[in-house]
Amino acid sequence: MHLHILGICGTFMGSLALLARDLGHRVSGSDANVYPPMSTQLEAQGIQLLEGYDPAHMDPAPDLVIIGNAMSRGNPAVEYVLDKGIPYTSGPQWLAEHVLQDRWVMAVAGTHGKTTTSSLLAWILEDAGMAPGFLIGGVPQNFGISARLGDTPFFVVEADEYDSAFFDKRSKFVHYRPRTAILNNLEFDHADIFPDLAAIERQFHHLVRTVPSSGLIIYPQQEQALQRVIDMGCWTPCQTTGEGGNWQARLLAEDGSRFEVWLDGQLQGVAQWSQTGAHSVSNALTALAAARHVGVTPQQGIAALAGFASPKRRMEKLMDINDIALYDDFAHHPTAIATTLAGLRASIGDKRLIAIIEPRSNTMRLGSHMAALAPSVAKASEVIWYQPPGLDWSLDTVIADSPVPARVATDIDGIVEQVAGAAEPGTRIVIMSNGGFGGIHQKLKQALEARHG
Repeated sequence: MHLHILGICGTFMGSLALLARDLGHRVSGSDANVYPPMSTQLEAQGIQLLEGYDPAHMDPAPDLVIIGNAMSRGNPAVEYVLDKGIPYTSGPQWLAEHVLQDRWVMAVAGTHGKTTTSSLLAWILEDAGMAPGFLIGGVPQNFGISARLGDTPFFVVEADEYDSAFFDKRSKFVHYRPRTAILNNLEFDHADIFPDLAAIERQFHHLVRTVPSSGLIIYPQQEQALQRVIDMGCWTPCQTTGEGGNWQARLLAEDGSRFEVWLDGQLQGVAQWSQTGAHSVSNALTALAAARHVGVTPQQGIAALAGFASPKRRMEKLMDINDIALYDDFAHHPTAIATTLAGLRASIGDKRLIAIIEPRSNTMRLGSHMAALAPSVAKASEVIWYQPPGLDWSLDTVIADSPVPARVATDIDGIVEQVAGAAEPGTRIVIMSNGGFGGIHQKLKQALEARHG
């Protein structure tokens, strides 16, 4: 069967393409913007990528079109599909019907940490010899690929609360019917489709309603929004993490790189790994709890942490030259920015930390998080905020309220020139964006190598 995917370079849709190909389908796809890491991965896997949404991409007509949630009415490819009567579906529905049916689905939901926690859970299962399938909204470095079918009933899926398609406004995760559900955290996000936090809580409760009574729901004890979700009605056993929860961590290193794992008051072991930050420790606890639900002992899981490598674009170190380190991070929400910078700061001590941030997400563009942005960078030494074209509000207020030196830039090459020139041994630089950011990652890497190599 020939499947054509509209919006194929999105992290979810690109992963879906890999699964469809592994099921034996011929897969092609188109997208407005083709950029790494998904474009690189798809091309390496032999999947045809077409730039733009020209209806000619679907002539002759494919057997089925999978329409990404970034597509809307008025898009020429969408209009062509509707006019020609070509069969179509959403990505989550296709996944549920063709991959997840009859699997033990382990879903990782939450505002933050979905990609890392999904990668971590898949790795713990892999290390235990359980060969899981997975679909992750990024490229986990332990696997080098964002999705695979797997050889056992277990399937780990990153469960996004964003809507499924222009014709299906339910959250993606409602399709997945997990037996093991991780609810990592819950804050207001996606202001383009949700009016308030209560609307997102309602979608999370739809997810809770789908978990069987023989399943397990895992969530942080102190997360009030998630507690409200559970209080709406829950028919499934729950385990909690964090302070006051069933699963707790006691830090043995301030940066979170070494910690004890406790379950119901009993010490399970000591974890030592390459990740840093309190948020990373929280991710580890939920992944350990989920893995235990399918038979991985806490001791096995703790041992696996030592071999875990973070997914690409999640504090991924791009280079380290003459004691100047450059990182790439996907953070696109004030809480994610704050926790990521806090983790790095705990790891590097008082070294100079330059953050370069592009407020690119739909919620950022609408200005919904504007008030929280300035305090989110408190752990940086200095910040450069990139004002992308189409940002509907000014960053001047963020600069004025910044707790550290900050400035706005509109020229990527100018940012590269300034940062490369100002960097010196001991400097740590982190680029934060959920998009390609005009190729700044490679530009800055090359400029630093040229100046300091």
